[in-house]
Amino acid sequence: MLLHRLSRIPLRLASGAYIVNSGLQKLSADEEHAKQLHAFASNAYPQFAEMDATTFTRLLGYGELAIGGALLLPMVRSRAAGAILTGFGGGLMWLYWKTPGTHPHGDPRPTADGIPLAKDVWLVGIGLALALDR
Repeated sequence: MLLHRLSRIPLRLASGAYIVNSGLQKLSADEEHAKQLHAFASNAYPQFAEMDATTFTRLLGYGELAIGGALLLPMVRSRAAGAILTGFGGGLMWLYWKTPGTHPHGDPRPTADGIPLAKDVWLVGIGLALALDR
C-alpha cells in the first residue's frame, strides 16, 4: 500500500511543478505575449474573444497556479487532483484539436506544428492515472 502511494509522488511533482511554472510565466507576461495567448485561445474558446487579453492571461495564470498547487499539496487527495488535472489537460487537447495546422483534418496525429500542443496529452494520462487510483 505504501509503495502504491509513493508511486503517485513523481506524477504529482512532475505535472504540478510544470503547471505552476507555466502559471508564473503567464502572470509575468508582457502585453504582446498576453495578446498572442488570448488570440490563440480564443480560436478554440470563442467565449473568451471579448475578454481583455491581459485579464485573460492573468486569470489563466492564477488557474494554473491553483491546479499546480492542488497537485503539489499532499493534503489534496490524488483522485481530486487527478480529476482537476484531467479536466485541464482535456481543455488543452481541445485547444490542440481546434487549432488549424496542428493535425491533418480528422486525424488526431500531430503535424510538426502540432507537436508542442499534442504533447500535453501526458497531462490527461497523469490525471486519469491519479483519478482512477484507489
